[in-house]
Amino acid sequence: MTTRGVEPAQRWWDTCDRPHEHWLMRESAQTRWPRSLLLEVCLRIVFPTVLLLAIYLLFAGHTRAGGGFSAGLVAGLAFVLRYVAGGSVTGSRDSRVQPPVVIGSGLVVVVASALVPTFFGLPVLSSAVWTVEVPLLGSVKIASSLAFDVGVFLLIVGVVLNLLRTLGEGIQLGELESELNDQPGDAS
Repeated sequence: MTTRGVEPAQRWWDTCDRPHEHWLMRESAQTRWPRSLLLEVCLRIVFPTVLLLAIYLLFAGHTRAGGGFSAGLVAGLAFVLRYVAGGSVTGSRDSRVQPPVVIGSGLVVVVASALVPTFFGLPVLSSAVWTVEVPLLGSVKIASSLAFDVGVFLLIVGVVLNLLRTLGEGIQLGELESELNDQPGDAS
């Protein structure tokens, strides 16, 4: 019994989770491993939710558990899940935001937030807290160390994206080279 071009040696449950059409990913994004329709559809809900959790951890880190490092790791895990589901983090190598730029901007923000207090005669990494009245939220406390946490967040996300880009492309290029080497060539 064959269904949709499946060989008889394969069982139907081995292929029922694989998508048969390319309606979820861009046609330019080609992956080298079997795609899972269930993972791709769930990612549409989970990815923004995990990024919102990361933003919450970033802002809640001053009074509760969280901060730039844990928020960066959570956001990085969201990008790892996106990579596993779709095979590419940015969709193409020519994307606007490159991971080294994110890493560099995170380092600039961290160093700037550490050194700015010295211009006011305070020690390095000093922090101040301001209370701001927000119309719908009421009074909100903002610490100057939030800039440091944002820099750490950008740094961690940039490192994770850079690892996915370099390691993932290396794996995909290695598979492409092995496919090209396995093809029979001209025997002249």
